[in-house]
Amino acid sequence: MKKQLFGLLLFFSCFDVSAQSPDINPELLRHQWDASWITHPTAPLTTYGVFHFRNTFDLPSQPASFVVHASADNRYRLFVNGQPVGFGPARGDLLHWRYETYDISEHLQVGKNVIAAVVWNFGEDMPVAQHSYYTGFILQGNTEAEHVVNTGEGEWKVVENEAYQPLTQQDFTVLGYYAVGATDHVDGEQYPWGWEETAYNDDEWLKPRNLKRGAPYGFPYGYGDGGYNLIPRNIPMMEEYVERFKEIERSEGSSAPEGFIQGEESWTIPANTKARLLLDQTYLVAGYPELKLSGGAGSQIKITYSEALYDESRQKGNRDETEGKNIIGYYDIFETDGGDDRTFRPLWNRTYRYVLLEVATEGDPLEVQDFYGIYSNYPFEEKAMFSTNDEVTEDIWEVGWRTARLCATETYMDCPYYEQLQYIGDTRIQALISLYVSGDDRLMRNSLMQFDHSRAPEGITMSRYPSGLAQYIPPYALFWIAMVHDYHMYREDEAFIKEMLPGVESVLTWFEDQLDNSGLLGGLLWWNYADAVEGFSRGTPPGAEEGNSILLTLQFIYAADYAVELFESYGKSYLADHYRELSAQMKEAVMALGYDDSRKLIAETPEKDAFSQHTNIMAILTDTAPEEMQVALFDKLVADTSLVQCNIYYRFYLTRAANKVGKADYFVNNMSTWTDMLEQGLTTFAEHEDNTRSDCHAWSASPNYEFLATVAGIMPGSPHYASVQIAPALGYLDEVSGSTPHPLGMIEVDLERKGEKGIQGTVDLPQGLSGTFVWNNKTVKLGGGKQEIKLE
Repeated sequence: MKKQLFGLLLFFSCFDVSAQSPDINPELLRHQWDASWITHPTAPLTTYGVFHFRNTFDLPSQPASFVVHASADNRYRLFVNGQPVGFGPARGDLLHWRYETYDISEHLQVGKNVIAAVVWNFGEDMPVAQHSYYTGFILQGNTEAEHVVNTGEGEWKVVENEAYQPLTQQDFTVLGYYAVGATDHVDGEQYPWGWEETAYNDDEWLKPRNLKRGAPYGFPYGYGDGGYNLIPRNIPMMEEYVERFKEIERSEGSSAPEGFIQGEESWTIPANTKARLLLDQTYLVAGYPELKLSGGAGSQIKITYSEALYDESRQKGNRDETEGKNIIGYYDIFETDGGDDRTFRPLWNRTYRYVLLEVATEGDPLEVQDFYGIYSNYPFEEKAMFSTNDEVTEDIWEVGWRTARLCATETYMDCPYYEQLQYIGDTRIQALISLYVSGDDRLMRNSLMQFDHSRAPEGITMSRYPSGLAQYIPPYALFWIAMVHDYHMYREDEAFIKEMLPGVESVLTWFEDQLDNSGLLGGLLWWNYADAVEGFSRGTPPGAEEGNSILLTLQFIYAADYAVELFESYGKSYLADHYRELSAQMKEAVMALGYDDSRKLIAETPEKDAFSQHTNIMAILTDTAPEEMQVALFDKLVADTSLVQCNIYYRFYLTRAANKVGKADYFVNNMSTWTDMLEQGLTTFAEHEDNTRSDCHAWSASPNYEFLATVAGIMPGSPHYASVQIAPALGYLDEVSGSTPHPLGMIEVDLERKGEKGIQGTVDLPQGLSGTFVWNNKTVKLGGGKQEIKLE
């Protein structure tokens, strides 16, 4: 028994149970819960539905503590005596189903209390990122003292909310691939207003059906079965605050007063009127819009959300320009019942810069009391700072950080409007931004675990996870290995890294099995996306399907070399030896079959009829191209416009190559990708440079990493960030100030050029941290505290 308990505690330590506050009763981590999953007694278990649960109970006194654990499928919002206390569960999969822990004592009172939850299942219209078993809700008291609120017991009741119908959104609705799920059509006449309040009469509600008792992950006293394996939430709750609209762009049919968007005046729309109000947030936001209404029985309000407006050719153009443009996007519909103080809030979050309210009243006027947004995203704190003598860098910093923040909720996301899916390609870049700007590594750890959970029996990870729809982009599995190595470089966390190593080996084995007799990767299965650029069909490089893709082989080498370092560091030298040898063999094959001596470049395939920046970048990063060739190779790949060019995503790797060959100034001297987007009125950075779908895409926020890691030059000098190397690359800039969090404290630099080749200023390191400062091949040793830098 002791050995079994130790194994469970080790497992949960890797899920960072300590991140959840207050403390969880350890019995709930290994024993079956007293509480049961409950559901509606007659409604189907897997189809669309919105349900309200209530439990009424009495307390003889105000408790000092009252801790409960809650979860649901798909989602829930929890209320105590009418007050919202939380929502979840944090997104996972059926084998790793999260629950939240709350101390609700401050919301309780002597005498009658009500704990209530709205639970919904989007059914066939659920987001692609959502997993589901069946509609259900569970609430478990932490100890015997809270037993009265356990689901499956007591006075729990349920009703299905017939007011809701799903609005299925199609790709053509938003002009691009859409994976976020249905929006809401709500009939106010059927809504059980006040259902969460203590005074509400629930006599007509039904007794829920008990499904099964809750059980933790790996429940050792059961039979190894179960639809849910409950594990504690390992990330904080989302940050939420009111974010008001900034401008009324245009109106028709009825004009809102000047104080409406400030919440100072209501807007009354006369009877039998059709009105349109276009609002401009002036920058992109994500969260929950809230619409407050009174009267106007029979009125209909349609709310359309969009990142940008479109001209007649369905082009976005400058996002600040609105003349002759209209909104295209997903929408909600709310029908009023005529009552006072009604609030519409969508079940799931919305992303928007522009919002169109279309109101049609019938025989009674409608008072729109207020309309605003509730910002809701992961609570990253901006601890870092970056400034230069050129204000454009500060504009890029601000827009990049907004981009990164909107692409992070309970997981990282590629984009908040269209997909909300955690892809490895985006997530590696996002995680580094998080470490540099906030120092918060919890979402990075979460993503690493989730990709590990996604691995197929054949060995590779999914391209995106959580995802109810499996998708495999094999090269992304290789970049997951790079992510594990990133974590190894920035954090000392041996137990966690060791948990990832079987997955690292599994991915490498899958790719090794795909090598053909030439030593290159054969024709790979699935979608071998590299970059969405002209010259790569569907983003895949030549040879991906047919075989002998040199780019994909180099990406395999890239991951294998990182894996060698991981295996050496964590006691798996036999694997390190194997992959070191395999890497050397692949490098030899690439140069023998892919190097074109006439062009001094590495081709896409042995036929040598196609060339890209991407392949030559990876040849530099892996040292497949001999070191003495790398500077000339880099110069050629950036100068030769006949090569397939990198899009925004792969510019991250282009910068890595520039840094490696001693040309780190390249990044700051070539920022037109981002300055052009600023000139187009974008307030977040887009998925692609031209004709973009998403106006907010995670991988495009990479400057927030580059400014600190490349321009300020702050990088780990050894694994676990045990030391630091600061090698600034100011490019055209004359001065730079920056700071970034380190596990021991803040690293700060304040530097300016001195003459043509010199530099001076200060570096401040946390006590206990040492490193080096490098400038023009000169090296200065650094220690803890503030020190002067002065190099000619």
